[in-house]
Amino acid sequence: MTSRRLLFALALSGLGTLACDPAAGIADKKPETPTPDTVQPGTGWTLIWQDEFEGPAGTLPAKEKWAPDVGGDGWGNGQYEFNTARAENASLDGEGALAITARRERYGNNDYTSARLNTKGRFQQAYGRFEARIKLPTGRGIWPAFWLLGADIDAKGWPECGEVDIMEHRGQIPSIVTSTLHGPGYSGGQSVGREHAVGGGTLQADFHVYAVEWEPNRLRFILDDTVFFEATPDTLPAGKKWVYDHPFFIILNVAVGGSYVGPPDAKTVFPQTMKVDYVRVYEKATP
Repeated sequence: MTSRRLLFALALSGLGTLACDPAAGIADKKPETPTPDTVQPGTGWTLIWQDEFEGPAGTLPAKEKWAPDVGGDGWGNGQYEFNTARAENASLDGEGALAITARRERYGNNDYTSARLNTKGRFQQAYGRFEARIKLPTGRGIWPAFWLLGADIDAKGWPECGEVDIMEHRGQIPSIVTSTLHGPGYSGGQSVGREHAVGGGTLQADFHVYAVEWEPNRLRFILDDTVFFEATPDTLPAGKKWVYDHPFFIILNVAVGGSYVGPPDAKTVFPQTMKVDYVRVYEKATP
């Protein structure tokens, strides 16, 4: 995919510098208490952070966990939407999910609105399992994503900080999901990743679990129970640096347009909503 992160990285740089200790996290590291319906991803994992998005319809995402990125300058990738902090674009649906909604409306000199949420300054983690259960939107020009960005972005910039796209999706290709790594010398159109096609239907028809299991020198990308891409330092182009050895924070967003998906067309129906049932982060349990 093309370089879509530069302006976003610059915007984030004003939010404060975070520590780079691989063992450190902003949030309290005591284990979370799983809710009764929390399904563990197998043995050997300890839940350390979660948002189950429980609450009344129209409630804004928990400010102690999420911060909105606000703006409409294209985010370095020619995106069409203005990302807002409004409940109309990101709020709880009252049924246990977060709804991030892209709308066709004039706002801030843009023709569309949507939202982008991140945990920078609230939660960061090196290694473990990051997962979200998501029902994707659809339509040409609709670009949902669940991804991680290096918490040392203020000190190192992008792509030196590293980026892990756990899930991104072109709304016009309903059966394919993509996972991608961006780092120094392999970013934008030279990124390292893989597409994965699901059989028997489309990704928009139901919720799916998108996850990465991250350990030193290895990232495994998972859709439901299928590992479809595994990356190690040997996966990178010759001589390029592996930068996935320090804390990253979480981002959820729905973009409209941009060089990765192209513009919406007359058949794209608005509003389009990405539903997020939960986001959970685990670390390997101590033997």
